[in-house]
Amino acid sequence: MKSFYSAALAALLALPAAAHEYTAGALTVDHPVAYETPKTARVGGGYLTITNGGDTADRLVSISAEGFDEVSLHETTTDDMGVARMSHVDGIDLPAGETVTLKPGGLHVMFMGLDGDPFEEGEKIPATLTFEKAGTLDVTFNVESRRGHDAGGMDHSSHEHKH
Repeated sequence: MKSFYSAALAALLALPAAAHEYTAGALTVDHPVAYETPKTARVGGGYLTITNGGDTADRLVSISAEGFDEVSLHETTTDDMGVARMSHVDGIDLPAGETVTLKPGGLHVMFMGLDGDPFEEGEKIPATLTFEKAGTLDVTFNVESRRGHDAGGMDHSSHEHKH
């Protein structure tokens, strides 16, 4: 029984590392993730949570990553007829004291130009987030399986994205 408690304690102590959290000033970026894509995918989505623990608003103004035709911020909206549309956004506001979640079917990161090089489970995608006030922050998107995740919303893996 003692080894069970030791294992449980070790697992609890490992949680912060497993969560994969990054900070820049008062901003905390939690769990950047992308989901595996089919071999034919031309684009993939990236998701994360940003908490602004400060007293001043900030703004995520861009994201960059090597090896892609383009990496940008997008938003999926659904009109009155139930038609989902994706559009580029120039930035994402991060109000003081609030958390903003980039998730499927809403705000997200768009990695464009996969062209035969799909996201595969276990892969890591280094990227740099640029904030208006907090500056730059290097993060790593872990590619995970869609199985077991609520990856609802718009699936970016099988369509061509136009600007």
